[in-house]
Order: sequence, then C-alpha cells, then structure tokens
Amino acid sequence: MAEEQFKATRVVPWPVDSYPSWGFSFVAGLQHVLTLFGATTLVPILFSQAMGMSPQQTGILIATVYMVMGIATLLQCDSRIGSGLPIVQGSSFSFIPAATAIFENVKKGGGGINEMMTALGSALFYGGIYELVVGYSGLIGLLKKVITPVVIGPTIMLIGFSLASVAVNTASSYWPVSIVGVILIFIFALVVKNSKINSFPVFLAVAILYLFAVLGTAIKLFPEGHPMFINFKAIADAPWIVWPKPLRYGNIFKFDSFGFAAILAAYTSSMIESFGDYHSVSYASGLPDPTSQMISKGIGAEGLGCIISGILGGVGTTSYTENIGVVALTGIASRRVIRTGAVILIVLGFLWKLGTIIGTMPSPIIGAAYLSLFGLIGALGVQVFARADVTSTRNLMILGFAFLFGLGLPSVISAHPITIPGATWLANILNGIFHTSMAVGGVTAGILDNIIPGTDKERGIGVR
Repeated sequence: MAEEQFKATRVVPWPVDSYPSWGFSFVAGLQHVLTLFGATTLVPILFSQAMGMSPQQTGILIATVYMVMGIATLLQCDSRIGSGLPIVQGSSFSFIPAATAIFENVKKGGGGINEMMTALGSALFYGGIYELVVGYSGLIGLLKKVITPVVIGPTIMLIGFSLASVAVNTASSYWPVSIVGVILIFIFALVVKNSKINSFPVFLAVAILYLFAVLGTAIKLFPEGHPMFINFKAIADAPWIVWPKPLRYGNIFKFDSFGFAAILAAYTSSMIESFGDYHSVSYASGLPDPTSQMISKGIGAEGLGCIISGILGGVGTTSYTENIGVVALTGIASRRVIRTGAVILIVLGFLWKLGTIIGTMPSPIIGAAYLSLFGLIGALGVQVFARADVTSTRNLMILGFAFLFGLGLPSVISAHPITIPGATWLANILNGIFHTSMAVGGVTAGILDNIIPGTDKERGIGVR
C-alpha cells in the first residue's frame, strides 16, 4: 500500500506493519480467536438447529466455519486482495434471517439437510459474486465521498450499542462469573501496570475462567445443566480430524432465484456494517480513514470469502466488530498477529476435537468478553462523530434521530415485515436492511447529512 495510507494518526504499541515475536503473535492471535469463537460458533449452531442436524453434522459445520473464517481473514489482510487492515472475518448474524427463509423453502419442497445446505451454499456463492462485483468494481468505494463522520459515527455506535441485549443475555446465564470476568478484564487492561499483561486482558480473563469451569465441573460444583458446566463427554467423543470437502452437500452451482433474492438483504446489510468497521478499525489501529480503494478491496475480499464458504459448506462471512474492540483495547494492530489468528482458525478447521473444546466454552465467560468489548466499539463511534462539529444543532439532530431510529425500527420490522405483492425479492432486501440497526442508522444519517445544508468543517470532512 502507499506509504501515506499508513501514516500514524495516533500511537499504538504494535502498529499495522510491526512484526512482534512469533510467541507474542501466537498468544495475541489466540486472543482474537477466543473473542470471536462465541459468535462464530453460535451462528452455525443456530443453522444446524434450524436444519435438524445431528451432533456429528453440527461438528463438521463448525469445523468448516473455522477454516473458512481463517481463509477469509488472510484474504482481507492481504492488501493486494483485501483492505490490508487488521480486521478479522467471522460468521455473520446478518445471514440468519435469509438462511432461515431458505431452509423453510427447501423443507416445503420435501428437501432434507443436504438439500438445505446445498441451497444455502448456492445462495452464498452467487451472493458472494454480487458482493465481489460491488467491491472490486469500486462502487462501494464511491460511497466514501458522501459518507462523513456524521454518518459513520452513529453507524459504528449502533454496531456496538445495538449488541447490548446480546451481551447482557449471554452474561445473564450466570452473572457471578460474568461480572468477575469483566472485573478481570478491566484489571488486566487498565489497573495492572504491565505492558505484557495489558496486551492480553481478554485472553487472560477467559483462560482463568475456563480453568475454573473445568475444575468446577470436575468436582461437581457445576453439574450438568449449569451454565458453567463443561461437557467432557462431547470432547472425548469428538474425532481428532475432519478434512475439508468441496461441494460436500451437493451441486451449489445451480442458481436458485429464491435463495439469491433472500441472501441479497444479508449481503447489503453486511456491506454497510463493514463500511463502518473499516473506519472503526482504522481509528483503533492509529491509521487514517480507509481510502476508497481499500474499502472496495475489503468488500471484494469479503465476497470472495463467501464464495469459498459456499463451496466448502460454511456460512456467510463478514468483518468482526468484536475483534475491533480487542485492537482498540490492546493497541495490537499488527497484521502478523491477525494472520497468526487466521492460521489458528484454519488449524481448528482440521482439529475437530480442539474445535469442540472451544465450542464448550460456557456462555457466562463469553458474556464477560461481550460486556467489555461491545461498549468499547460503540464508544469508538462517539470518537469518530466528534470529528464533526459536536456543537452543531444540525449534527446533533441527525445523530439523535438516526440513533433512535436505528434502535427502534428493527423491532417493528421484525414484528411487521414489509410485503410487496409481486416483488418478494425486493421485500426481502428491504426487510433485511431495516432489520439491522447499523443499516437503518447509517442509511438515515447518510440521507439527512447529504440533503441538509452544512459546511465541510461542520460535517467533519477532512478532519482527523
């Protein structure tokens, strides 16, 4: 990349082009894996439940997802293919409504698990081509000219703050451990004055709590059914290795109009979210705002990752906001670290048993990480918005309305989906966008910011 793209805007301990030792990179990369595994594992589990998969079939799906996310992350970190930003790719919740609709449609036709996975793979493949074209053609990058801090700010804020219910619900499965986890993360990140400990607050807290869960399960402190229970039998019964198999479930290259129409909503929402993520991770990494070319390559790489996922039998991939929080919290923005984490994910895709161990992480521990990180992601949005004139009534009204609308409209759309007779595909797209807080807030702020008069300085254009 051009040198000016990496001119530091604030100091971070480990900038993008730094090369930490391999031992440091392994632990820091593993921290990213531990941060994303909860959501990345949950998405395929939700898919498997919707399809009625057996535990063995679920295990294969989870292992495949790990591998695909590792591959997608390597593509994203390569500036020749992706954005070159230190951003991790993971399975996306945006694809759940579309996948559910696809599964229900296949079931109506009498299809089983293989048919459902084939239909999903086809949708991911052709939807990935759509995202790839939008990205590499430069269409998405042109949005940079009309998207200012007034738009990006509330979008990033909604990325973090809209996940509040996810964080609280996950942590509420057993508050004592979740609260202790949050306290440990704060202590390791902010209280202890040791740079090495400060670099791995999430990893250290999760490791300590997992060992506590293992010990508690062993001595019967946490019986089966308890949120902190570790399923040792599931770990013991899991095979050691599973091999990747393209087209495992069938021919995904047969175009399905219903699946493609349904998945467009997920891809559109994912691209809008990723646009904000690229700005957020750039700020967290001490970099200038991403260029139009970086944004275009990033979206193109995400489409390529989804194409690969469709072929191998995975789920949709997108940039991960959780891991942006890790970069912001630790100051470790090195691409070597992100790539190391990606390689760990790929290895997990082969080591079925190890993936099962990670999959047994109790939800209270995951909740502790979410409580610590999601709010930080939202706070990064506040910092971005502050580059605009925060004393401007114009900007404050746009922020307030976009944020309120972004939090409120999705629940209404969930209860009363849009229906358009004769244009179901369009209704699917609109429902997908309006079901996502980040998309609603971003689109609302974007429209208002570009139709309401304001100076460049007021809108934060060119301001760092």
